[in-house]
Amino acid sequence: MIKNIASYLTLTLTISILLYASFSTNETIDLSEYSTKGLVLNYNVGLDANVTNNITASNDTNETFSPYLGKSFVGFKEALAFKESRGNYACVNTYGYLGKYQFGKGTLKLIGIHNPNKFLKDPKLQEKAFIANAERNKWILRREIKNFVGKKINGVLVTESGILAAAHLAGPGSVKKYLRSYGINNFADGYGTTVSIYMKKFSGYDTSFVKADRKAKAI
Repeated sequence: MIKNIASYLTLTLTISILLYASFSTNETIDLSEYSTKGLVLNYNVGLDANVTNNITASNDTNETFSPYLGKSFVGFKEALAFKESRGNYACVNTYGYLGKYQFGKGTLKLIGIHNPNKFLKDPKLQEKAFIANAERNKWILRREIKNFVGKKINGVLVTESGILAAAHLAGPGSVKKYLRSYGINNFADGYGTTVSIYMKKFSGYDTSFVKADRKAKAI
């Protein structure tokens, strides 16, 4: 009788162990091992080594910077500024072009600025200069805008913003030659950047904000 009871208890214990094992969960994962607590997290993107304050900078890159502004006018000017100088108001390149938008001294005179040193230290004046120059270029190129926007030259769709960007790079006269020659006369600056590159890179922005003005001045 005692032997039968012992056998019964052994069987019951074995069944209990098997049931417990079958319903038990997998090993618990310690999520603390994946914590970022105490780590130094750096999300900043450094500037190009070629562009720093008060030293020379080239416009030999094809990158633009307008992650949130889309195709707005502000997006247009900030993308252009990033291409020219990484948005650095104090930038002077190897050819002596000045500021965030890389103006030549001759162009500055056309829009009423005769003190390059003052211009370089005045961000507000640089922003006004960009608008004035765009307005002047839009007036000079008004016929080209009317006649060529919507056409393709060298495989690139011509848009008003592309024309204005190219004029900023090469001057309105070079843009006229490019359009009227249907891309044969393709001006390149000292870094090898051409009118057609700017036509493509800055295509499709909203530049309706810019009003054509033959006498546009920054001051």
